[in-house]
Amino acid sequence: MNEPTVRLVPWSAADLPLLRRINTPEMRAHVGGAETEEQVLARHQRYLALENGWMFRVELPSGEAAGSVAFWSRVWHDEPVYESGWDVLPEFQGQGIASAAVRAVLAAAREDGRHRWLHAFPSVANAPSNAVCRKASFTLVGETEFEYPPGRFMRSNDWRYDLTA
Repeated sequence: MNEPTVRLVPWSAADLPLLRRINTPEMRAHVGGAETEEQVLARHQRYLALENGWMFRVELPSGEAAGSVAFWSRVWHDEPVYESGWDVLPEFQGQGIASAAVRAVLAAAREDGRHRWLHAFPSVANAPSNAVCRKASFTLVGETEFEYPPGRFMRSNDWRYDLTA
């Protein structure tokens, strides 16, 4: 199966409607549920101001937005690393778009070059996101308790990708 073509477009003020489309109970089931409008607006501002990484709109060749993907710096087990997360709108799920977007964000993080490792922490119950990690050649480090959203702990898989390989 050929991987779909996606383009990563830096997040802009015009992407607020996409963020609202992502903010549904179904899309946010594994990350604490849908947010209030105030929380969505605050998240959008954080994305616009992101300094230690990049937030992207995932765009199809047609120009249509299919979701979002990002990487940012954080400290994990006393080591500076990147963390990544992604969302693909329901009508585009199951088509390889998330895997293509994650591979593209791995290339962007490698080019950014600040850290060796990029981690992803999908809920152990989020089979599609765990499959994306496997397809993108991450290594499963193991299960962990992960705080997301702040103040709420969930059981997650710790997936790691070596950007120097």
